Amino acid sequence: MSDTPWKNDKWQTSLWNFAEEVKSQFNFKDNIQVHDVTLRDGEQQTGVAFDYDDKIRIAEALAEAGVHRIEAGMPVVSKDDARVVADLAKRNLGPKIFSFSRCMVDDVQRAVDAGVGGVVMEVPSSQHLIELGYRWEFERAVELSIESTKFAHDNGLEVVFFPIDFSRSDLNWVMDLIERVSNEGHMDALALVDTMGCTSIHAMPYFVRAVKERFNVPLEAHFHQDFGLGVANTIMALAEGADVIHSTVLGLGERAGNVPMEETVMALLTLYDVDIGIKTEKLKPLADLVAEIADVPIQTNHPIIGKDLFQIESGIIASWWSNCGDEYLTEVFPFRPSLVGQEEPVIVMGKGSGIDSIKDWLQKAQIQATDEQAMEVLMAVKDWGLKNKRLMNNDEFRKVAEETLAG
Repeated sequence: MSDTPWKNDKWQTSLWNFAEEVKSQFNFKDNIQVHDVTLRDGEQQTGVAFDYDDKIRIAEALAEAGVHRIEAGMPVVSKDDARVVADLAKRNLGPKIFSFSRCMVDDVQRAVDAGVGGVVMEVPSSQHLIELGYRWEFERAVELSIESTKFAHDNGLEVVFFPIDFSRSDLNWVMDLIERVSNEGHMDALALVDTMGCTSIHAMPYFVRAVKERFNVPLEAHFHQDFGLGVANTIMALAEGADVIHSTVLGLGERAGNVPMEETVMALLTLYDVDIGIKTEKLKPLADLVAEIADVPIQTNHPIIGKDLFQIESGIIASWWSNCGDEYLTEVFPFRPSLVGQEEPVIVMGKGSGIDSIKDWLQKAQIQATDEQAMEVLMAVKDWGLKNKRLMNNDEFRKVAEETLAG
């Protein structure tokens, strides 16, 4: 850690993040990994479908970004999914390839046949979901889990036990279930699963600590975004000693989606000085690729990767930028755009523009104007922006400026 981890030539965040009173609460592991679930959980977003070529392209881009593990899919879903999993398992992309399966021997056999190194194995783990959602007898869930996890281990797979709806269960009850599976079956790692994204950030440390007291295995954070707390909860879990982040590109996934990788990685790096080895300059290109393939638009002000993050319309911010320049760019933005693969800042023209922006655009258009005339152009631009409710392009600005000055 540098002497000023909150401030360097790439970012500037809050020095409070590194106060001793704050840091003393952290228990981050040294080798936190990203387990990407875009190809499986991400595809579960309504209306999203990836074919074979799509998944291969996304997996290659994930590997280029330095992702540690890729959950390639669930072979039992379709022949296409099985082919993707098997082909990715054969390739030496770099990330370890996992598949996803139900706690059923046949599902695990398909993972074995695909040649993956690990398998994430799901089982319903709240009494109400077992009884109402699955209509199973409790013992059936336990017996299937024991049999199939042991089968996976006996066939050389790394087993991540994945209790669905973990966070809405009675904690002691579900940990008793997990302990039976661990003792009678097998479990290399345990996923902390907040299926409905309904755990508060204040409950997360309690959750992680309670599980760590019972199980001496790596913990993996798999959270959803139903209340917008997935990133915060993931970081809280990591600060308590969780080992693995389950995330998707863009936060794709069921309902409100999974935890977005780009936000989590950048928050860890700039707010906590925790570098997990992801090539952050690949985040924007990766997001653009997935958005194109999934046909899901990226919100223009999406954290980290939104296209408008470094477009400056506000008059006061344009003045800051003009005064600070590139040398002091992180006085105006919390991080440099190049850090995440974004384009450099640019002053744009719209209703929110100020006089400094007008003078800048007049100069670039080689239009002479006094300070009084520039202010008249500014008022005309604001009127245009209010009427059209969008930014101006160069030709539109020139036309408004020339008409205003002629008038």
